[in-house]
Amino acid sequence: MNGIDAISLQTLLENAHIGVVIHRWDTSIVYANPTALKLLRLTYEQIIGRDLADPQWRFIDDGNRVLHHNEFPANKVKRFRNPVTNEIMGVLDGNRKNATWFLVNAYMDEADKLEDSFIIVTFNDITDSKNLFSYENILQNSQDIVIVTEAGDIDSPTGPKIIYVNAAFEKLTGYSASDVIGETPRILQGKHTDPDTLARIRTALLEKKSIREKILNYSKTGHPYWLDMNIFPLTNRYGDITHFAAIERDITEQMYHAEQLEKRNKDLKLLKDNLEQLVSQRTDELRMANQQLERLAFNDSLTNLPNRRSFNDHAAKQIFRAQRNQFFLLTGILDLDNFKNINDTYGHSAGDQVLVSCAECIMQFFRQEDIYGRIGGEEFAFSIIIGNKSDAELICNRLLDSLREKKILLDCNQHISITASIGYSLASPNAEICFDEEMRRADQALYQAKNNGRNHVVAFLTAE
Repeated sequence: MNGIDAISLQTLLENAHIGVVIHRWDTSIVYANPTALKLLRLTYEQIIGRDLADPQWRFIDDGNRVLHHNEFPANKVKRFRNPVTNEIMGVLDGNRKNATWFLVNAYMDEADKLEDSFIIVTFNDITDSKNLFSYENILQNSQDIVIVTEAGDIDSPTGPKIIYVNAAFEKLTGYSASDVIGETPRILQGKHTDPDTLARIRTALLEKKSIREKILNYSKTGHPYWLDMNIFPLTNRYGDITHFAAIERDITEQMYHAEQLEKRNKDLKLLKDNLEQLVSQRTDELRMANQQLERLAFNDSLTNLPNRRSFNDHAAKQIFRAQRNQFFLLTGILDLDNFKNINDTYGHSAGDQVLVSCAECIMQFFRQEDIYGRIGGEEFAFSIIIGNKSDAELICNRLLDSLREKKILLDCNQHISITASIGYSLASPNAEICFDEEMRRADQALYQAKNNGRNHVVAFLTAE
């Protein structure tokens, strides 16, 4: 090697971002670059001349077992004449409580005489990634919900962006990790989420402070649930706040019982001490009434589909998702043809059976992320996101085909078939969408379908 090559190699080693240590064949150290000195927290004078038999070296393997000096990477190369590749090793010293973890490689630079050979060891710090793996293992098995977001941008509509959720989050919300990574926790909020609570959380995030709140969120299917949420900032090794973490516990049942207890206590104040039986009876009646009201608030009692109120609430979210992802929004109203004739011919019980069968067909036809419901009488509505304008008519006709093919067995042991008409409105990705206006247009198209002989689809197109 000429002088210029030697200078170039030395410059490369001195500026390398990985640690490089060179041993003689007797394992004494003849060179360590600045990165190696920094990672090992030693001076040049402290490391040069030391060999691997020195008792001050304290290394551990990936299972936290203390290594014998014969198991050190340089000694392995010397003993077996084979390189060491990507071996994880921890270094213990008196300056830190926990080990520093390195990814180590080592090989032999063989000379004509074995005793003139060198052993080169390179390593880089993987402490953060190793610890993260261990922590993630814990988080994935936690019964509490864990969410981690970026701290840089917390304002609507883009921030704060979710970068991690654990398995407990997926189980409670119905969203998969791939559904929410890159999204904001605002997708979990709904009409009845308390704005004052959200304002307090936003203030804490702006001030980079911890906060604990109770909040009402909604699952992917629109089911409400209560959380006890503890949000706190996360820092990197330099003390900068880079992320926020939220540890959340589902307290829906506790909130429900707390509400019931408060109601019961108010009733007890109005009763005398000797009317315990009446108190118990009244409490049971109230509990059953509240359960019934909760069901009626979100679902149609006959078909178990979302009712008009629930459909309207979730359609607003559907509009937001369509605009955010630049998709078309298809809003449709389906009305059963000649439904009055069914009631008049077979009775209202048969009419109810037809409505239930139609609801079953709708539930089987649409995807989980689609919005649909019974909005009154024999009318059903749907709001779905599609990528192509041409798919709108195809989807509506497929829905009508699935209804035509259904044979409904009535209580009188007679099979009947049904048809329906659909009117729909299609909003383009760049349109300013108003839910009431989309429903009005779909209803107008449905009216035209009825007047044109029923049993087909009519569009009120708004997309160019």
